[in-house]
Amino acid sequence: MKLCRFSSGKEEKKGILENGKIKEVIGSFFTGFTVTTNEYDPDKVKLLPPVLPSKVVCVGRNYAEHAKELGNEVPEEPLIFLKPSTAVIGPEDGIIYPSASHEVHFEAELGVVIGKRCKAVTPDQAKNYILGFTCVNDVTARDIQKKENKFTRAKSFDTFCPIGPVIQTELNPLSVEVVSRLNGIIKQNGNTKNMIHNVYQLISFISNVMTLLPGDVIATGTPSGVGPMNVGDTIEVEVDGIGILKNYVKQ
Repeated sequence: MKLCRFSSGKEEKKGILENGKIKEVIGSFFTGFTVTTNEYDPDKVKLLPPVLPSKVVCVGRNYAEHAKELGNEVPEEPLIFLKPSTAVIGPEDGIIYPSASHEVHFEAELGVVIGKRCKAVTPDQAKNYILGFTCVNDVTARDIQKKENKFTRAKSFDTFCPIGPVIQTELNPLSVEVVSRLNGIIKQNGNTKNMIHNVYQLISFISNVMTLLPGDVIATGTPSGVGPMNVGDTIEVEVDGIGILKNYVKQ
C-alpha cells in the first residue's frame, strides 16, 4: 500500500495511491483510517511530504564504499545525527542553495517511517514498529561538513531533507535498490543489502538512545556516488518499490 499526503486547492488531504489514482482517506495513518469514494488524479494535485516527522534521525557511513569515497573509516556502531523537521520538503519542491555553502551534495537514502512509539526494542521486535518506507535525500553542505568536522549545520539548512513521494507499507528493506539521478544521469546505484547495519539493527540502536515517535523518519545511510548539485539542477532519488522523489535546486 502506498500512503500519501496531498493538497487539492487549499485543503491538505491523505490518500492511498492505487492504480494510477489517489483514493482519499479519512483518519490517521497511525491509528486507523477509512477509505472514501473520492478519487484524485495524481497529476492534478500537489504531493506533500508523506509524513511530518518530529525528527529525522540520520545514519552516517552505513555503506563501506561511501565511507571510503569520503576518506572516512567505517564506524563500529551506527553513527547517528539529527535533521530538524524544518528541513523537510516534499516532491517537486525546491532545494534552496544556501549562500553559506559552495558545495552542496545529494545523498540518496531509504527512509524508514516509524508507526508507533518505539523505545528500547530489539532488532527482532523492530519490524513491529515500522509504518513503511520512503525516499530521502540527505542534502549536505559538504564544504561546511569538512570545515567543521560536524554534521549539524551542514545537514540542517531549510529544504535539506526532501522526503517522498509516498510511504510504501510493503517492502523488504534488506534488499532494495537505491538510485540517484542528477539531470537524468545515474550517480548512485546501491542496494540496502550492502548496509553495514541493517534497518532492524538501526531501529534497535536508535530506540535505545532516544524514543522514536509515530511519524519519525530514519534515513538509513547513502551508497557511494554522492556528488555536488548546482542551481538549476534536477535531482531524483528512486527506491525500487516506492517511486521517484524529484526536486529542483534553486537559489
